[in-house]
Amino acid sequence: MLLRSSLWYTSAFLGSHTAFKSELVTQAITSYLIKTMHYQTEERGRPNSSDYRIYFKTSDGKYISPFHDIPLIANGDQENDVPSKKLKKNDNEVLYNMVVEVPRWSNAKMEIATKEPLNPIKQDMKKGKLRYVANVFPHKGYIWNYGALPQTWEDPNHTDKDTKCCGDNDPIDVCEIGTLVCSPGQVIQVKVLGVLAMIDEGETDWKLIAINADDPEAPSLNSIEDVRKSRSGHLEATVDWFKKYKVPDGKPENQFAFNGQFKDKDFAMEVIKSTHEHWRALVQKQTNGGEIDCKNVSVCESPFKFTGEDACNVVKLAPAGGEALPVPPEGMYQVTDLLDNETHFSHMIELTRNKKYIYSYYMCLYYVPFFNVTLISTIVCYSGQVAFPFQVILD
Repeated sequence: MLLRSSLWYTSAFLGSHTAFKSELVTQAITSYLIKTMHYQTEERGRPNSSDYRIYFKTSDGKYISPFHDIPLIANGDQENDVPSKKLKKNDNEVLYNMVVEVPRWSNAKMEIATKEPLNPIKQDMKKGKLRYVANVFPHKGYIWNYGALPQTWEDPNHTDKDTKCCGDNDPIDVCEIGTLVCSPGQVIQVKVLGVLAMIDEGETDWKLIAINADDPEAPSLNSIEDVRKSRSGHLEATVDWFKKYKVPDGKPENQFAFNGQFKDKDFAMEVIKSTHEHWRALVQKQTNGGEIDCKNVSVCESPFKFTGEDACNVVKLAPAGGEALPVPPEGMYQVTDLLDNETHFSHMIELTRNKKYIYSYYMCLYYVPFFNVTLISTIVCYSGQVAFPFQVILD
């Protein structure tokens, strides 16, 4: 279940710091129960395998699609089980549901499976292998909690008037910049602060900047300018990450509309409204969705609506859950004891020369594109901050 996954991330990250770990695990359980009380998840298949899936359920155990059945607006009014075209406000602020796909500081590229029934979360595959993002200096994995807004769709048949490019055929992406590390499948409520227009291989790929509404810093962050003032370098790091994260895979740097400048909250709201209307057309079969699976259990006017029994049968066909498989070589290495002696350190150097990615709570292997070298850095993570006490360049 998701709670087990959440605790695994916390435990693996904190390593052997028992007292600190115990305190934070307790906090994580409390936070988890509060934030996901409306939705449950069910794991199928074995983690770190191609058949691993995270399915979603309501609080009463009914299977749903996180793409189509979770409302876009948190606590928003519904019209025929579809959020109203007019966005509703809660305490003078629109709050959106965000489906977390990838926790901050992790590398596995998890995503909503838009082409599968019930759209579970799965790990992306490339050339028959599980996909992991590389560590591009000075970042460790994803630098925010990464996910998507439900009931949105970037239509590949629609050319955006500003970017002059078509949509990327996915729900709109969200970078949640709060202080808490989330878990795959967690549904949180966020305030949107702005948006970045990335152009990925000729397609528009919007990246919303948002913060968890329950984050301690949420009251003080209400615009993209607030982020710029209080989080010096954070927006620049976001552009840098998206620009370079595919370079280690041999791809060119990504480009951006608006010269890589973030657009404000009002602009972001219009982008969300547009992608929501494109999704509405998709589930009502008013546009060509191609291979997108639109099966849902709650959208009344949708010809793709099916029964709860049908949804149960989809999950029953998925492989049973099981223990996690070892992370493959191209993925993330857990090496918490590699520095115990010179032999272990030599072994680590050998792995490094073989270009395998290594990570523990205090070590990280990076690809540094502008030097074309590999770098190992000690990492200390505390209170949401990252420090680099020393660095070693390897030839």
